[in-house]
Amino acid sequence: MIAKLTGLIDSVSLNHVILDVNGVGYLVQASNRTLAKIGSAKGTPVSLHIETVVREDAFLLYGFADHAEKDWFQILCTVQGVGPKAAQAILSAVSPEQLPVVIASGDKAMLKQADGVGEKLAVRLVTELKEKAGKMALGAAAQQQVSELRSKTGKPGAVVPKSASNDAVSALINLGYGRAEAFGAVSNVMRDRGDDVALGELIRESLKELSA
Repeated sequence: MIAKLTGLIDSVSLNHVILDVNGVGYLVQASNRTLAKIGSAKGTPVSLHIETVVREDAFLLYGFADHAEKDWFQILCTVQGVGPKAAQAILSAVSPEQLPVVIASGDKAMLKQADGVGEKLAVRLVTELKEKAGKMALGAAAQQQVSELRSKTGKPGAVVPKSASNDAVSALINLGYGRAEAFGAVSNVMRDRGDDVALGELIRESLKELSA
């Protein structure tokens, strides 16, 4: 089992990098986010966390620039219908930092931006990962938007209190904002002002968050 590779970039393609490790070239599949982080200049030193996938007909290596992306890759692959290729496509469309909010807000449209993810799979991802996402360490911003609001409600599956939040999110979406970013802004305002904030104020303050 290969867990990490450190070497020099030999070449970079659309969805993989060939890493020269002491004269041996390893073909490592990677998301466009990881490829953007490591660059494409031949001879650049690179260290990647590796997930090894062994099949009857192939021995595949998936590389990640950081632990957060690898952790999400493993979690995505637990969902029925999501294989390594689909998980990599999702991570190319949505960053590990965005995923908790995208999942918590039920932003299927964001997930469907990934190649191979249709409506049914997006629904399955949102349904199954709401619980699983809470079991891993999230980034600080996502932790505030998700964990703090969940603790306010006292409900394990709740993230944003339902009072005026749904109407505020809908209003922001109607103004052209994405569901995930609208959800995040409303979450921030409700975290600071409490869940009894009036709808009008909630929308105004959320718009300030979005324009900051």
